[in-house]
Amino acid sequence: MAGKEISRSTVKRLPTYLTYLKSLPRDPTAHISATAMAAALGMGEVQVRKDLALVSDGGRPKIGYLREGLIRDLENFLGYGNTNDAVLVGAGKLGQALLGYSGFAEYGLNIVAAFDSDPDRLGTDKSGKPIMPLSQLEEFCRSSHIRIGIITVPAEHAQAVCDQLITNGIEAIWNFAPKHLDVPEHILVQSENMAASLALLSKHLSERMEEDAARRGER
Repeated sequence: MAGKEISRSTVKRLPTYLTYLKSLPRDPTAHISATAMAAALGMGEVQVRKDLALVSDGGRPKIGYLREGLIRDLENFLGYGNTNDAVLVGAGKLGQALLGYSGFAEYGLNIVAAFDSDPDRLGTDKSGKPIMPLSQLEEFCRSSHIRIGIITVPAEHAQAVCDQLITNGIEAIWNFAPKHLDVPEHILVQSENMAASLALLSKHLSERMEEDAARRGER
């Protein structure tokens, strides 16, 4: 599907499709339509159809996509077949939860080590991965050719950690700190804004409660 422009919002939706497809019983002959996926995910049919057409040419009228083929196309597009090593800075509760999560491997991410400035956190986590002093970050990143950094430190330390990662060759940053990061143009940053997600959830819940109240008033 080379040559097609794919928006950032579309790319963000693709893992949702992939996760859903992988949750279904394995059947190498089963097909699925964009209509069925849209209904299962509560999304617009037109949007799902357009998204899938951008990454796979396997769709057939009245038949849909071969499920296993669509899974492969999504994984190939997202680069999940290529394992990327990453380091994590900030081995607190969130950092250790991410460090110990084995599910990232399915999406091509391997967190090989964590770093922290607190001596009490150093050693190994429950999965056996090392938690090392922050002073060893430079040597580790450069010797292991790490390109992805994950930030799970408090907001007040996030920019300094970001700068240190970039200095040591990191090209992509997954940021969990509630802090906007200033980076050079060539650096990729994906920030997880939990406050924004909670606000969106609260807004949707409020709207649903208002709709329910209005319906009750009509009775």
